[in-house]
Amino acid sequence: MRNWLAPPISALAFACAATIGPALPTAFAHGEHDAHANHQAASETIRSTMDYTIPDVKLVREDGATVALAQELNDGRPIVLNFIYTACTTVCPLSSQTFSELQAKLGARRNAVHLVSISIDPEQDTPARLRAYAKKFGAGPEWQFYTGTLAASVAAQRAFNVYRGDKMNHAPVTLVRTAPGKPWVRLEGFATSDQMLGELRDAVATNDYGPGVRIGRTAAKNFDWLSLGRRGPAIRTEDPLC
Repeated sequence: MRNWLAPPISALAFACAATIGPALPTAFAHGEHDAHANHQAASETIRSTMDYTIPDVKLVREDGATVALAQELNDGRPIVLNFIYTACTTVCPLSSQTFSELQAKLGARRNAVHLVSISIDPEQDTPARLRAYAKKFGAGPEWQFYTGTLAASVAAQRAFNVYRGDKMNHAPVTLVRTAPGKPWVRLEGFATSDQMLGELRDAVATNDYGPGVRIGRTAAKNFDWLSLGRRGPAIRTEDPLC
C-alpha cells in the first residue's frame, strides 16, 4: 500500500523521527532527504520467512576477538543482522542509520537484542576501521561489528543469501530472528526501524523463545521486558518506543 493512503502512520513516523533524530549521527550530506526516503521505502520492503544454516566460520569482532559466528548468533537474544562495509556511501550508511534508530527506540532495553553487522569487505575493514564506523553511528555494546578473512565473510554472505559477487552490487537486506531455532524474517529493501521493532514485538508476544533455549542470568534479566503472562511481567507500555 502506498504511503499516501495511510497519513496517520506517516504522521507517527515523522513524530518519532523528530524526537529521536537529534541524537542520531549525521551520516549523509542531505540527512532530511534520506530520512524521508527511508520512510517511503517501507512500503517497498519484501518480507519473507526463511531457515538458514549458520556456517562454521570464525570472524573477528571489532574489539579484535576471534569468535565463532554460530556462538555469536546463538547467545539467546533476538538477532537483527545486516551486511555492510565501511567505505560504502549508498546502502550501508542508510542501513546503519536505521540500526542506530532501532537502538535508540529500544532505549534501556536495547541490551536484550543483539545487533550484528558483518563486513562484506573484510580485507579493508580492519577491527580499527569497524570501531571508527561504530562510533560514527553511536553503536552501543549490544551492536557488534565483524570482519575476518574474505573466505569467512563470503561463507556468511552465502549462508544468508546476500552474496552478490562484487561488493558494489550488494543490496539492502535485514534479517531478524527472535531466538535460536526460530526462523529468520528476511526484509529485503530499506526496512525501517519501526518494521524491525514490529518483528521483535510480534514474535516475543508469543512467549516462546524456542525449544531448549538456555540463557544466562544477565540475558534472562534483560528479557524481562519481553515477557508476558506466565513467563514474567507484562510489557511496560508506559515506556515510549519513540
